[in-house]
Amino acid sequence: MAMPRTLLLDEHLQFRDAVDRFLDVEVVPHYERYEEQGYVDREVWRKAADAGLLCPTMPAQYGGAGVDKIFSVVLFEAFARKHVSALLGMSLHSEIVAPYILHYGSEPLKQKYLPRMATGEMIGAIAMTEPGGGSDLQGIRTTAMLDGDQYILNGSKTFITNGMHCDLVIVVAKTEPAAGAKGTSLLVVDTSMHGFSKGKRLKKVGLKAQDTGELFFDNVKVPRDNLLGEANKGFVYLMQELSWERLQIAITAVAQMETAVVETSNYCRERKAFGKQIMEFQATRHELAEAMTEVQIARVFVDRCIELQLQDKLDASTASMAKYWCTELSSKVLDLCVQLHGGYGYMWEYPIARAWADARVSRIYGGANEIMKEVISRQLP
Repeated sequence: MAMPRTLLLDEHLQFRDAVDRFLDVEVVPHYERYEEQGYVDREVWRKAADAGLLCPTMPAQYGGAGVDKIFSVVLFEAFARKHVSALLGMSLHSEIVAPYILHYGSEPLKQKYLPRMATGEMIGAIAMTEPGGGSDLQGIRTTAMLDGDQYILNGSKTFITNGMHCDLVIVVAKTEPAAGAKGTSLLVVDTSMHGFSKGKRLKKVGLKAQDTGELFFDNVKVPRDNLLGEANKGFVYLMQELSWERLQIAITAVAQMETAVVETSNYCRERKAFGKQIMEFQATRHELAEAMTEVQIARVFVDRCIELQLQDKLDASTASMAKYWCTELSSKVLDLCVQLHGGYGYMWEYPIARAWADARVSRIYGGANEIMKEVISRQLP
């Protein structure tokens, strides 16, 4: 179906085979139960760590394997291909939370948290979104006021991936509320700190097995040493890291679409209507041909973005283009695939139903697509 990819070398393909085996044994057979309980068992995290699936790109000195980001791309794509998108919580842990600590944390912070994240002993989360804030990171109300050698943290966060399992959270807070975005800082909060509490587990339309919750901070005393980077530069750090986060969303969207088109094509050859295969109808073939073409275009663009990321040349505008366009296309393609499955496409036992529901939020998280257009528009000539 696809043009040959030049990104994946032999070691990446071998890793992909190992990831598939792990998912087939440890995750897929139990996934229905995970969806019913609203989270993946913590034991799966430990097994994933033993298999080298947590924090693989972290330097070896902090417990990782020190491999390139394509190994993480392999993981994102495998989670989508196997219809276990709830494991994207592991991706956030490994490729969003851990890099913030690696890039901006002090050496003691790195030594304290990164090795335990690599072993699955500690699960990480990042707390940006607030109940009344959505994608407006500049409008956050959570505050962290310096008091001697500690910050006093107050506020709440919602829609937090790994919110119920997490042991550490990177919290986005205002350290100088009057300064707007220039008064934002990032703090590493250990969930054992007094005044930290977890709210209810949130029930979602899709990603049902992904642990998502609310977090509350009531006069939490956070050591000054838990500040990431410099005070009041948190917004700058967020903008530096968000390009990779948004590309991860685009990578997942393309893998979901590729899988959906293949599975729908197979279904249309097996299913009959009016005495012949659904695939024998020209309308079916043409709709799938259009989808396959558009998905291939997305694949080429996203692979190029991955190359730029590996070279540290991926800018915010291009990453926003990838996130916006691929997730919009994903909604279109997956909806078509559900339609071609007929009534069965709306049954949860069919993978296309889960993929369709899981993918919808991708147009919202990581910054709503309306925000992506704003970011892109700043580069207009």
